Amino acid sequence: MSLLTAFASVLLLAVLLSSLAHRTILSTAALFLVAGFVLGDGVLGVVSATAGDDVVGTLAELALFAVLFTDGMRVGWADLRTAWRLPGRALGWGLPLTLVITALGAHYLVGLGWIESLLIGAILAPTDPVFAAALVGNEKVPPRLRQLLNVESGVNDGLALPFVMVFLAVTAGSADLHLGELAAELGLGIVIGVVVPWVAIKLERTRWFAASTQYEPLNALAIGLLVLALGKITHGNLFLAAFAAGITVATFGQRQRESFEHFGELIAEMLKLAALLVFGALITPALLGAVGWRGWLFALLALVIARPVAIWISFLGSGLSVREQAAVAWFGPKGFASVVYGLIVLGSGIATAQEVFQLVAVAIVLSILLHSSTDVVVARWFDDEREVPAWYGTARRLSERARKRAPS
Repeated sequence: MSLLTAFASVLLLAVLLSSLAHRTILSTAALFLVAGFVLGDGVLGVVSATAGDDVVGTLAELALFAVLFTDGMRVGWADLRTAWRLPGRALGWGLPLTLVITALGAHYLVGLGWIESLLIGAILAPTDPVFAAALVGNEKVPPRLRQLLNVESGVNDGLALPFVMVFLAVTAGSADLHLGELAAELGLGIVIGVVVPWVAIKLERTRWFAASTQYEPLNALAIGLLVLALGKITHGNLFLAAFAAGITVATFGQRQRESFEHFGELIAEMLKLAALLVFGALITPALLGAVGWRGWLFALLALVIARPVAIWISFLGSGLSVREQAAVAWFGPKGFASVVYGLIVLGSGIATAQEVFQLVAVAIVLSILLHSSTDVVVARWFDDEREVPAWYGTARRLSERARKRAPS
């Protein structure tokens, strides 16, 4: 079975089950991950994929570019200015604290060197609300909590990226370490991501150019493709370019943002699911067993200690209720950015690439399975109607009827 056939089949199944997934603990992301694992070389062997395959690297690159581009569009500068207080705590304190606590676990529990441990911390620090969709999309969850999770997850992928690249460069050793060149690539990516969409939006506002209603959704797509092409030609960092481009479009092109939003999210979702399928195919029973009990314990602690402790410290005195803080602390799922960063490390050729990837893979697998299967349960925690037992409402109605019938 080819990769395309496998993806099309699982995608059709996911579409047919999507309504059920919105109401239950069934997760589309988990479906693709498990399907990749079962179809991969480790189990059925009908889909073959290795880290060195061109399709793996290309798919991961395109998927992360699309995700960061659409993430950036959700958090224009105006949105950040009006809703920065709580997300600022999560990003300014929570992200680095999560990185450090995770690195401490990797160093002292697994025995990795400090740089490799910091690399793993940077890879696992970003969060993804896709695996907590029922919580983020539930209108009975406090708006500030949903906004906090959305803004945090939209920004932290891009913020974690420089740390991943720097620690990866340091891990590669002095022969491959060119921090000046790395800084130039990161800076060039940001410049491309800001200049290209700004010029494109300004051109459309002149009297010589105007996008028709039919082609309006393609405007932002064309901007994204041009940013991608120029980033490849100039060797600017594609991922920072994508994130910066998304923020620039959201800031200066509200019309372009709105017309592209649904279309862009579908493109990013398809690429993301395809990459999850490939990621699952790379995970084998041998890989899951190779990490040993220390690796599994590290992955569990990364989910139940690193993020919760970092969030508890970050939100001291913030005014969030205990229930809200608990929800934010738990729903820090290791999402798609961590998947792609793990694939980047696996293909980097560093000496510890396999070990780092194995630990990251185990943490991501646990996160996807645990977070995507508990989002509905925790979302109901905020449903005030569900907090009252069903029998209570019936008993109260019967009591009121009896009182009305009773003689005065």
